[in-house]
Amino acid sequence: MKTTAAVLSLAALSAGSALKPRQSSLPSVEVKGNAFFAGNDRFYVRGVDYQPGGSSDVADPIADTDGCKRDIEYFKQLGLNAIRVYTIDNTADHDECMNALADAGIYLILDVNTPKYSLNRADPNPSYNTDYLQSLFATVDKFQGYSNTLAFFSGNEVINDPASSAAAPYVKAVTRDLRQYIRNRGYRTIPVGYSAADVAENRLEMAEYMNCGTDDERSDFFAFNDYSWCDPSSFTQSGWDQKVQNFTGYGLPIFLSEYGCNTHTRQFEEVASLYSTDMTSVYSGGLVYEYSQEPSKYGLVEISGSDVSTLPDFDALMSALSGTPPPQGDGGYNSTGGASGCPAYSEPNWLVKDDSLPAIPEGAKKFMTSGAGTGPGLAGAGSQNAGGASTGTASAGSGQATQTGSSGSSGSSSGTSAAGALRPTEFSFAPFACAAVVVVSSLFGATLL
Repeated sequence: MKTTAAVLSLAALSAGSALKPRQSSLPSVEVKGNAFFAGNDRFYVRGVDYQPGGSSDVADPIADTDGCKRDIEYFKQLGLNAIRVYTIDNTADHDECMNALADAGIYLILDVNTPKYSLNRADPNPSYNTDYLQSLFATVDKFQGYSNTLAFFSGNEVINDPASSAAAPYVKAVTRDLRQYIRNRGYRTIPVGYSAADVAENRLEMAEYMNCGTDDERSDFFAFNDYSWCDPSSFTQSGWDQKVQNFTGYGLPIFLSEYGCNTHTRQFEEVASLYSTDMTSVYSGGLVYEYSQEPSKYGLVEISGSDVSTLPDFDALMSALSGTPPPQGDGGYNSTGGASGCPAYSEPNWLVKDDSLPAIPEGAKKFMTSGAGTGPGLAGAGSQNAGGASTGTASAGSGQATQTGSSGSSGSSSGTSAAGALRPTEFSFAPFACAAVVVVSSLFGATLL
């Protein structure tokens, strides 16, 4: 039998390992008014969408350490500060890639859904269930400790036409649940928002809807996928001037979660407008679609095995970004933020009849206090017909934190976001306690968990 000193020594070693994801050279990004800030500096997203293999070969690029480190060198050539990843395995280890990204000055914007664990826009109620939320919360658990986790997407293009706008309450409920989970678990404030399709009939309504209602129901930001600027074009010809006008006064950060029309040869002329005073009072940058060449032919590079070769679009984007440095100052942002009014029902384009949201499924409530546990990963059975769906309507304010965490108030609630609870130079004693429990349990056969 090991002595108490030996047990404590092993616990300390385990705790050191557990601290690894919490160490980073990057400050956490927070929301202030309608903008992102890293410390005192306005933060503009200058990134790409990153999912090698695309939807036909679903894999976790953050768990692929070799591929991640290989591709970081190209991210650095482009001068990126962010990548978006659509699918990860919430059972895998991501430490090495996340720390390598942080060392390169790159943040992660992560979709928490996967092909098997997502909402069904055609029939959302059955798919909004306990198994589904468990997977999403387990993903949050995996990535909350990295200070370069910039934000979580609660969904991507769930509403992709006028008819599917009826599913909007479920998108908003998922956003509410994720924000509540983060607060209840005592994590630092990590922005949560939605990546919308650019549907002209209800684009503005969706943005207003995600920012209306009680503070606990509102998003931390709003993003949309925009392919309306097709080179050769201009700020006015593309209609981007009208979008800026329509979103002027909006109280949350807005950025483009996908952009880069490939109808013609891409020169990425839109970059000059996106990071200029044409747009910086309303927009916080964007993510180019996409890093790797897939069947849709939007790629910046071609990946063959372990080899990468750049394509003409890579050089065009590198030239556009290098010629358009990040704006100086605060970009004229709206420092006060504020809620929108909820859009009125309008058939056939906006089919949300009132402001009520579905209640969190009864079986998922326990995660708020006990945690989500181990996620299902990419090999899980799936959740869309798993049962345990929501059976009621939420009362206003039901998404407020039910226990005190360490993260402070939400950015969209007050116009400012609390700083990260675990800064790069700080650490939590919680991993020491957890490691000690694990070691003692394994040595003495105790059933402590």
